[in-house]
Amino acid sequence: MRKSFVHLRDLHRDRIEALVDEGVNQSEIAKILKVDKSTISREMKRKRENGVYDADMAQHKALVGRQNSKYQGMKIEKHQTLRDQIVSELKLFRSPEEIASSLKKEKINISVPSIYKWLYSPFGQQYCRYLCSKRYRKRKQKKNKTERMMIPNKISIHDKPKWKNGVEMEADTFLSPKKLHTTASGFLGSVLGVHLLVGTKLPNLKVNTMIEAVNRSTNGMDIDSMIMDNGIENRGHEQFRMPAYFCDPHAPWQKPHVECDIGLLRRWFLPKETDLRKVGEAELQTYINILNHKKRKSLGYKSAYEVALKRGILKSIPPRTLPAKLHFSI
Repeated sequence: MRKSFVHLRDLHRDRIEALVDEGVNQSEIAKILKVDKSTISREMKRKRENGVYDADMAQHKALVGRQNSKYQGMKIEKHQTLRDQIVSELKLFRSPEEIASSLKKEKINISVPSIYKWLYSPFGQQYCRYLCSKRYRKRKQKKNKTERMMIPNKISIHDKPKWKNGVEMEADTFLSPKKLHTTASGFLGSVLGVHLLVGTKLPNLKVNTMIEAVNRSTNGMDIDSMIMDNGIENRGHEQFRMPAYFCDPHAPWQKPHVECDIGLLRRWFLPKETDLRKVGEAELQTYINILNHKKRKSLGYKSAYEVALKRGILKSIPPRTLPAKLHFSI
């Protein structure tokens, strides 16, 4: 059975120095400090200055020894065979996860974090070029993460009532590229079964902006329900003109129509790299008008406007418009 032990602290070393000055022998010092006499013997031999025990020097040497007792990546660096095996696996472009898994089958217990710790140390950094990420140091974690604000009183899409002859809409937002650091975005809604598009420009994704955009875009339309995602801009859904139902987190396939129609808008007019600050409201409405006039195969080669008029969603068909300028090349 392994004996329990304690590390001597500066208080102990001060007492040792005082007792040594009084002429107390090592065995008596060990009894007074309630430690093994071998502890005192080693302390007296290793922590000396000019042949005399000094408490301050002893404490300094102990701290230095403690700091140097372990170093980053020592679990691998101290075992040459294990180190060589990991290096050979890395050169075969195997990931640390693969290496740890294969070593485990050989009953060699080395964890994935231990391999990364060695790779990011001065001993293994030269082999980081074999990693998929080519990263030479651990990625810094973001501090002061913004608190995730939940949508109050949201109703799941699974609890949505089944409308027999109701008009349902899927809605989503499309954004400018992150690298532009702008809040300019857009709102687009797609009426199910009709592909009738409505939308507007958004200067930002604030709650009040979203409420005003939804209500203005659907003005004059009798919409029974709207399906949305869990974006925090939808926190004011209780003030929409129609009840809103929410998809499961990270499940865009639960609103496929609007996702496809945003893709159509992107392909024809507003590619993903478009800065939406440069797109005016009139220009966006022109693009929506063109798409609503398109003859769709899914609608029997009729336009969304024609089908919406037939179903009573619209009272008249707006005239076809053409854009004064385009964001794409033909």
